[in-house]
Amino acid sequence: MSNSNSKQDAILLLQDGTYFKGTAIGKLGTTTGEICFNTGMSGYQEIFTDPSYFGQVMVMANTHIGNYGVLNDDTESNSIKISGLVCKSFSKDFSRKRSNESLSKYLENGSLVGIENIDTRALIEHIRDNGAMNCIISSEMNRMEELEAILNKVPSMQGLELSSKVSTKEPYFVGESNAKYKVAVLDFGVKKSILNCIADKDCYLKVFPNSATAKEIFSFNPDAFFLSNGPGDPEVMISETNLVKELLATNKPLFGICLGHQLLAQALGLKTFKMHNGHRGINHPVKNLITGKCEITSQNHGFAIEENSLSNNSNVEVTHRNLNDNSIEGIRLKNKSVFSVQYHPEASPGPLDSRYLFDDFVNSIA
Repeated sequence: MSNSNSKQDAILLLQDGTYFKGTAIGKLGTTTGEICFNTGMSGYQEIFTDPSYFGQVMVMANTHIGNYGVLNDDTESNSIKISGLVCKSFSKDFSRKRSNESLSKYLENGSLVGIENIDTRALIEHIRDNGAMNCIISSEMNRMEELEAILNKVPSMQGLELSSKVSTKEPYFVGESNAKYKVAVLDFGVKKSILNCIADKDCYLKVFPNSATAKEIFSFNPDAFFLSNGPGDPEVMISETNLVKELLATNKPLFGICLGHQLLAQALGLKTFKMHNGHRGINHPVKNLITGKCEITSQNHGFAIEENSLSNNSNVEVTHRNLNDNSIEGIRLKNKSVFSVQYHPEASPGPLDSRYLFDDFVNSIA
């Protein structure tokens, strides 16, 4: 398809028949995915390149998107990972001197289909009340029958395994080889800034694909394990959950984030579930139950640990709670140096309140 034209009409159709008409942004074409929204006021580039958003169409709650352009250093992976973009007001001009190019050109080069000039507040209220659902954006067709036919073939996010689509295919290293500690990272869709946060703590990382075996991981002779963030439904990731059980059997320290947190929970006998519409933004309040302190956190997840399943393992202690809905945001094992959190402590984008967790991880190795 050709690149976008600011005059080109576009349409957004939701699974329940709700639709919005607007103007095309990015590449002209058609895209599908699960619609979700992010309440962050900034950090759109980090959001768009976060592998955890793979398969999702992103609605930005902030009115103006694109006004500070794109900076190469702000990417969290090697490409745009969202399936589509929805916003109120898209800016082709930008004011930041350090920026490399406009967001408009970046989306076109990344072949991302999007729509602007719609009432995002009404859309977000609709998703908030009715829950996550699939959608389709098109700037090349406008017949509802055509759009519905394509949309009906899109699989539900529940039951979908997606981490294999964003995980590295080959192992690679991050950090200095003479660092004090060696950490094996399981890549389910890891963000660059998470790897940098661990490497900055005098750690040498070997990043393994999601398909790695315990034998391959152990051959690195790591001091600890890290389970990364990523997209998709953890419940269907049976082999990865079993792998985590093998890692736990070594009694070495282990830290999990986001999808890694959910896989750890499953390995410990807990269950996960699909949330009504998830948590996505950079201002979510979480209470650390160990210290009693509150953190403002960066979040991106549509699945969580099922509360009732805590009774399945008496060694699991809840360490963090979301102050908006009281959902589980962190757990640890009482008898091992094993812990995880549901949110993103590297905070790209977001506040730095939770970066102490990387210190906790390295201290557990020491």
